[in-house]
Amino acid sequence: MINLTRLWTNTEQPADQLRYGSQQSNSTLTQHSAHHGHAPQANQRKPIVVWNITRTCNLRCLHCYSDSAAAKYPGELDWTQMQAVLHDLSAYGIPSLLLSGGEPMIHPRFFDIVGLASTLGIKLTISTNGTLITPEKAAILKAANVAYVGISLDGIGQTHDNFRRKEGAFDSAVRGFRHCHEVGQKTGLRLTLTQHTVDNIDAILDFIEVEEIQRVCFYHLVPSGRGGALQMLPSDQSRHAVDSLIDRVEKWHSMGINREVLTVTQPADGAYLLTRMEKESHPNLLEAQKLLGWNGGGANSSGRGISNIDTQGNVHPDQFWQNIQLGNVKQTPFSKIWDGAHDPSAATLAEIRSIGMRSRTEAQSCIEGRCSRCRFFPICGGGFRTRAALMNGQLWGSDPGCYLRDEEISTSD
Repeated sequence: MINLTRLWTNTEQPADQLRYGSQQSNSTLTQHSAHHGHAPQANQRKPIVVWNITRTCNLRCLHCYSDSAAAKYPGELDWTQMQAVLHDLSAYGIPSLLLSGGEPMIHPRFFDIVGLASTLGIKLTISTNGTLITPEKAAILKAANVAYVGISLDGIGQTHDNFRRKEGAFDSAVRGFRHCHEVGQKTGLRLTLTQHTVDNIDAILDFIEVEEIQRVCFYHLVPSGRGGALQMLPSDQSRHAVDSLIDRVEKWHSMGINREVLTVTQPADGAYLLTRMEKESHPNLLEAQKLLGWNGGGANSSGRGISNIDTQGNVHPDQFWQNIQLGNVKQTPFSKIWDGAHDPSAATLAEIRSIGMRSRTEAQSCIEGRCSRCRFFPICGGGFRTRAALMNGQLWGSDPGCYLRDEEISTSD
C-alpha cells in the first residue's frame, strides 16, 4: 500500500506507523505498539487480516476475485468458529481486521461480528459495495467504532452499474456513503484500475471532492477469480492514472485538504512517485525514499504484512493468492498458522517471506527478469508477489504489472 498523500506532502496519515515505521529507535518502541503491529522492522510486522466472512453477494462484479454471486455457499464458518477466530486475532495483536466478502453485510451475523470485534478492541474496517447501508446500519457501525467503511465505486452512474452488473448499484452506493456521513462514520472509496474504470478517474476524483470522502484506495488489477478475464492496464494508462492521483493530492494539499489517497497491490507506484520527485526536485524526496525503504514493498507484503482468511476458514498469503493454502482456522488457530507452527504450511510461508528476510542484494539476485536489475528493488521488493506468482507460475518472476520504463529502473548514469 502506497500512501501518496504522506509521501508527496509529508503530512502524517492514519496507520503511518504500520506502513513506514514508528520513527523511533527499537529500544523506545513500546510493548503496546509492538503488540499491535508497530514493529521496529517491516519484516517483523504482524499482518492486517482480510477476512472474507461470506461468498454470497447481491452483485456480480466483473473483477471479483472470489467469483461471488447471489447464492448460498456451503462450508462457511459457523458462529462458534467465528467467535474463536476473533478471540484469537485479538490475543495475537493484529493491527487491523478488514471484513470482506462477497458482500459482508449480507452475512446473518455481520453485526454480531462487528460488535464482538469492537468489544475485543480489534481495529475494524469494512469492505462493502455500499448498497445495503441504511441510516440505521450506519449508526450501528459508528457506535461500534469502525475505523472506516470502504465502499467500492468503479465509475460514475451507468459505468459503475455496468461494471457491477446491477442497475441502480451506483445510486445505492452513493446513498451508502451519505448515510455514513450523516452519522459521522468515516468512509473510504475503493476502486480497481481496469480498462473499464481508468477513463473515469477524473470524474471519480471530482465525486470524492464533492462528497467529502476522507480516504481513497485505488487497487491495481490482480488477475484472480473473475478478474482473470480482464486485461491489466497498458503502461501508459497506469502512469496516467497514478499521475492523476498525485496531481489531485497536490491540489487538495494546496487547498488545505488532508485527504488520504492510497494505491494498493502495486509497490512500483512508490518507485514511480520517486521518479517524478527526482524530475521535479521535490523537497520531500529524501523523506519519501526513507519511508519507502523501511516498508520494503512487495518483499514484506503478502504473507507478512497482509493475510487472508477465506469463507471456508482457509488461510492464504493475501486475498488474491487463493491457490496457496497455509492451514485452516477450523482446525488450527490463525496465530499458530501464521507463526509457522502448522505443518506443512511452514515451508511455503518461509519461502514467500524469504524475499523480505534476505539481504536486499541476495533477494534481488533471486528474482528473474526486469526486477533483477532495477535500482528501486530496495523500496519495491520486486512488485506485488501474488501477481508475479499467478502470471509467471512461480514466486521469483518479475511483476508483469510494473509500468516503469527501462531507463527509469537502470542503475547506470
